Amino acid sequence: MFVEQIYTGCLSQASYFIESGGESAIIDPIREVDIYIEKAKKRNSKIKYIFQTHFHADFVSGHLTLSEKTDAPIVYGPKADPKYDCIISEDCKTFKLGDVEIQLIHTPGHTLESSSYLLIDSNNKQHSIFTGDTLFLGDVGIPDVAQRYQGISKEKLAEMLFESINNRIKPLDDSIIVYPGHGAGSACGKNMMNETVDTLANQKKVNYSLNGKISKAEFVKELVTDLPVPPAYFPSNVKLNREGYLGIDEVISKSLKKLNPDFVNNKMKSKDVVILDTRKSSKYCTEHIPGSIFIGLDGRFAPWVGEIIKDINQEIILIVEKDRVEEAITRLSRVGFDNCIGYLDGDLKSWKSAGYSTESVRSISPEQFIKESHQNSQIIDVREKPELSKGKFQSSINIPLSKIDVKMKFDKNVNSYIYCAGGYRSVIACSLIKKNGLKKPVNVKTGFSGIKNLI
Repeated sequence: MFVEQIYTGCLSQASYFIESGGESAIIDPIREVDIYIEKAKKRNSKIKYIFQTHFHADFVSGHLTLSEKTDAPIVYGPKADPKYDCIISEDCKTFKLGDVEIQLIHTPGHTLESSSYLLIDSNNKQHSIFTGDTLFLGDVGIPDVAQRYQGISKEKLAEMLFESINNRIKPLDDSIIVYPGHGAGSACGKNMMNETVDTLANQKKVNYSLNGKISKAEFVKELVTDLPVPPAYFPSNVKLNREGYLGIDEVISKSLKKLNPDFVNNKMKSKDVVILDTRKSSKYCTEHIPGSIFIGLDGRFAPWVGEIIKDINQEIILIVEKDRVEEAITRLSRVGFDNCIGYLDGDLKSWKSAGYSTESVRSISPEQFIKESHQNSQIIDVREKPELSKGKFQSSINIPLSKIDVKMKFDKNVNSYIYCAGGYRSVIACSLIKKNGLKKPVNVKTGFSGIKNLI
């Protein structure tokens, strides 16, 4: 028996490859599925099943494409209602995989169809459980992130989740390994551990949902209090996962188009396109196309595209380094943004050669920021509220990046300094604020990690 966690850091998402006796199964695959096909080939096995824990909201799963390429059936738990052929399994049904078995355990609460998968080894011993978004390490899934259930409150879903965790997962063998669907950074939970693998025994000690120190009523109150609003693109991803989508190969083929500067300029005039600059933040600050939005590939690119652009049907033109074009298109597709119409051929060199102008963002060191901060200025901290517990610059205003809107009003008569934790989100914020007409926001390099040592 072989089990491998495939972790996609940009999404804080884990999929799984399980193999036994020449047969393999995939749990919650990401959209680019060749990785699973190659793993099966290397282990001389055939993909027999594709197990889905639920209809994902934060990313587009690769289940449909993988099924088309391998003829393996897709399996969901009770209450799932996909618009394509698959197996809707009853609770506790087991699936034979080589010398082992995988048992579906219906664990509703995150969503109604949410299910976990218990791996039973060749000695009939419980080995591990794949919990999807039901149970995370140190945390649990947020109820109803996709907001598609009519007449079921978040409190009712939270009650279901408590019962699923304590009645279906907690009684399992302490020695089993817990393999969650997400790690720290995902919007599907509140406060996950950085680790991505643990034992059930340890989770019974450290996870508030399992340690026996909290009643169902207390759990519900804890879970639904300050429940974050799901990003706008989540329902669209659920719809794609439930109803179907284009294959990743087709998305890349139609998006991998070189665009000349005149075409890009004309599209910008129509104001129906987003110019998305994915280069390093330092390059964007040095020089960029006026009106472009920065979301760099070197950070949590896909989730921030979803948070900032919101509409998965939005036309996008990429400003991207030549050797990373396909990567950018692929990572956009992971969250359902399939309407990339191409990329600027020749980067900014061709843009300037065609006679078009560029702009810059002043980017300063924390030391320079401290020197200037006493002057007539507004200081904007774009970290999320929980991050403020690590400290803040005393005269700053907290506006989380996820809450910044291009329609917000900023004082244009003073210097505006923007900082985050490390210098990535602040450049995104600068690009958005510039679109709002504030021409000279100042980015603070290294963010609060650099500032805190000076105050």
